[in-house]
Amino acid sequence: MTEPIMRGLRHLALRVTDLKQSRAFYEGLFGMRVVWQPDEDNLYLSSGSDNLALHQIPVGELAQYRGARGQRLDHFGFIMDSPESVDRMFEQVERSGARIVHPPKGHRDSSYSFYLADPDGNTIQVLYEPTISTKC
Repeated sequence: MTEPIMRGLRHLALRVTDLKQSRAFYEGLFGMRVVWQPDEDNLYLSSGSDNLALHQIPVGELAQYRGARGQRLDHFGFIMDSPESVDRMFEQVERSGARIVHPPKGHRDSSYSFYLADPDGNTIQVLYEPTISTKC
């Protein structure tokens, strides 16, 4: 019997409190495009290689999400091709008014990144990582 071969992570799915606002955020800052919207409460975005599913939280459940403190997801990241790209994205994020969680900084492994929050408070890392960025 042959072992199964994993080819990578297909997508990340997020429950959101305002689908239109979240769509505008990911399209505007990260250049993602809708590849499928099966109904008014769900849509699927792609950058070409990375995929994000956004699912509107039902109205009856919104209160429990809006009042929640903290989150279960620590963060997710978008890879950039250079430290300069990270800086350009940081400038774009600042201009957009999105909340910066941590400003750009270099890390011990020679990576370079900053963190921001999406409209629902999910933390996103924008990252240059020399051993990965050159392979993307």
